[in-house]
Amino acid sequence: MSKRLSIMKHFQGLKPLLDYSAALHECGLEHPLVHLVLMRVSQINGCAYCMDMHSKDARVAGETEQRLYVLPGWREASFYSERERAAFEWAEALTRLGEHGVSDDTYARASGVFSEEELLNLTMLVGMINAWNRINIAFQTPAGSYKPAAQKAA
Repeated sequence: MSKRLSIMKHFQGLKPLLDYSAALHECGLEHPLVHLVLMRVSQINGCAYCMDMHSKDARVAGETEQRLYVLPGWREASFYSERERAAFEWAEALTRLGEHGVSDDTYARASGVFSEEELLNLTMLVGMINAWNRINIAFQTPAGSYKPAAQKAA
């Protein structure tokens, strides 16, 4: 185990983030959307551990291989809903937040399909996965060992 990873395993400061993550998974947004947003943000950030985790969780929850594989090209794929597309655009804008922030057009598309509460929850979800991506990349958490809850019991 790398020194970076061993330091992270003993840090109790992660417990609030774990609790926050669990709460956001139950924030009222549909689970397939949550899985896809977590996956998309992790792809943007290049977090292999999180991509491994969220692709496995999504498949266990019933997501199709096709939708997972094509996710980076969501703009050109017809099999994502308007709501999913707005969520991906919102997640990408927040993850790649530049000096100009989130455009009015992006906000209009997102607020057109999400209630104020849902959009806030989506924003919190994106912020949370960005934090996890940065932690796992910084501490070089290796991809491949994650087992989804449904498979852990088996």
